[in-house]
Amino acid sequence: MGLQQTLRALADPIRREILDLLRKGRMSAGEITDHFPVTAASISRHLSVLKEADLIRDQREGKFIFYELNASVLEEIILWATKLKGDDEHDEEE
Repeated sequence: MGLQQTLRALADPIRREILDLLRKGRMSAGEITDHFPVTAASISRHLSVLKEADLIRDQREGKFIFYELNASVLEEIILWATKLKGDDEHDEEE
């Protein structure tokens, strides 16, 4: 996925909070929705944006969909941000 799409997904505070929830482990859409004062449809849209940015993965089990964090994309963002910061240790590796 593109960096622009990932950063757009991370720009929203609800989506960042969803990622923080998923950091603790996988959750169903209903469990995620229970943490927010917004509609299930709104959370569904946020989950779609996060999934399109490849920040989360989903897995259907029966009638439930479970979501989990995709840490590899976050690691790429951290590496990119570290390069911007000018961390000498990472500059020497290239």
